[in-house]
Amino acid sequence: MARLGDLYQITSGGTPSRKHLDYYQDGTIPWVKTGDLKEKYLRATDEKITEIGLKNSSARIYPKDTVLIAMYGATIGASSILKIEAATNQACAAFVKRDDILPEYLYAFLESQQTRFIKEAVGGAQPNISAGYLKEIDMPLISIEEQRRIAALLDKVSDLIAKRRAQLDKLDLLVKARFVEMFGDMVLNPMNWPEQPLEDMADIVSGITKGRKTKETELIEVPYMAVSNVKDGYIDWTTVKTILATKAEIEQYRLLPGDVLMTEGGDPDKLGRGAIIQQPLENCIHQNHIFRVRLNENILLSSYFAEFLHHQKAKQYFLRCAKQTTGIASINMRQLKGLPTLVPPLDMQYEFKGYIEKVDRSRYIISFSLEKLEMLRNALMQQYFG
Repeated sequence: MARLGDLYQITSGGTPSRKHLDYYQDGTIPWVKTGDLKEKYLRATDEKITEIGLKNSSARIYPKDTVLIAMYGATIGASSILKIEAATNQACAAFVKRDDILPEYLYAFLESQQTRFIKEAVGGAQPNISAGYLKEIDMPLISIEEQRRIAALLDKVSDLIAKRRAQLDKLDLLVKARFVEMFGDMVLNPMNWPEQPLEDMADIVSGITKGRKTKETELIEVPYMAVSNVKDGYIDWTTVKTILATKAEIEQYRLLPGDVLMTEGGDPDKLGRGAIIQQPLENCIHQNHIFRVRLNENILLSSYFAEFLHHQKAKQYFLRCAKQTTGIASINMRQLKGLPTLVPPLDMQYEFKGYIEKVDRSRYIISFSLEKLEMLRNALMQQYFG
């Protein structure tokens, strides 16, 4: 084992003053921000600076094969290997290539530690790790041949993971295409489907408030769905929390198969996100920041409605009526109940449901393979890096 601080002179860059247009206008020097650290290899940046901008700031040029890692905010631990010469801002730490350590090996090690970096970050609204913190991290130091073998093996597994994710993305696109083929554009409504407010076709309730006071003494611990469990189009079962609830509350909020869960707020582009909960855990309920939509399936099927939420008619409606603060938007019960929903014939909705079920079978097979690959990757990282 060797300390990263003993192996590398870990440095960072800087940001030329935004007050000087000549520091950015017609810039030719690629300038890396944490948001650029998305892929293993970084070959282009969103922004460039000028020579004078570089000269009048603490930004510095790093050579190809430098490994960069994000030290601030939501991207903590994200890393990339430079395949271009580039400057960085102060939120990126840089490890300039050494002859005895492959950039791909260092990248794999840093990637294996990302959960740790996030957990050990300091600060409130803007959590961060520092170059000083990174210097104290121990990394296994092995022969260049062994580094090459480990990096190549992890690359193969990562490539397979990327292919499985691409397959899932393709399935999502197929579903969207089939939806439009069958029902048309939801905004233009070329097929003249009738429109009804959602409340006419669904029972809509918000959930249980965490930390509420109750006089009941007989409380039962049950699982509950939090905002973090409801993603855009699927339920994330990674972490399911529990809460103490009364029998009456369990009866009132218990989730049933086919319920659509929707969040009341979040990023504007994900406003009104929702997902069908197909197999809720026993006595599973939901928190107050989630709306449960239980559809009258004699009028509207959950398969159709869940896909309807992904299209622009619903998205534009939520954005128009949402309350927005800095980076966050939210809707209330009244607004959700008023969602103007197009209602095609039920037989067409059932046909679409059948298509979804076929796609879901393929999605299940791919997701199972993806889960196994991710478990293998995590096991390999644990084996090699501890």
